[in-house]
Amino acid sequence: MRVLFVAGFGPIVRDLEASRRLYVDALGIALDADGDYLHTEALAGVKSFALWPLSQAAESCFGTTEWPAHLPAPHAWLEFDVDDVAAASAELTARGYTPLVSARVEPWGQTVTRLLSPEGILVGVTLTPSLRGDGDHAPGEEA
Repeated sequence: MRVLFVAGFGPIVRDLEASRRLYVDALGIALDADGDYLHTEALAGVKSFALWPLSQAAESCFGTTEWPAHLPAPHAWLEFDVDDVAAASAELTARGYTPLVSARVEPWGQTVTRLLSPEGILVGVTLTPSLRGDGDHAPGEEA
C-alpha cells in the first residue's frame, strides 16, 4: 500500500452548534455548509477539514443514522488517499483489521474503506478524485 496524501481530517461531532462555535466563531475557520456537514478545502495542512456529524458517519458506514451500540463511537475521522483502495483494503484485512465498509463508492465519487483505529478514530483509505487534480495521481506527482 502506498499512501499518497492525507485526504482529510476533522472531529466527528455530537453537538454541531457547540463545535461550530469553537471552530468557526472562536478559531475563525471559514467553513462551507452542505446541510449539517461543515467543511473547507482551503485550510493549509490537509486537503479537507470537516465537522462530520456522527449520524452521517454512521450512514456512510452502516446505512443508518445510528452508530451501532456494540462499537465505540469515533471522535475523529482521518482519511488517507492511496494508490489502490482494493489492494489497501485487502492488506488491512489480512493484517487483522475489520472494515466497517469496504471499497464503497460514495455519491460524491470517492471510493473508501473505513475501519476503527485502536485509538477510536474512523480511518479511511480512499481514492478521492476531487482532491487529486488531473487524473488519478496526487497533486504534484507525475501522471
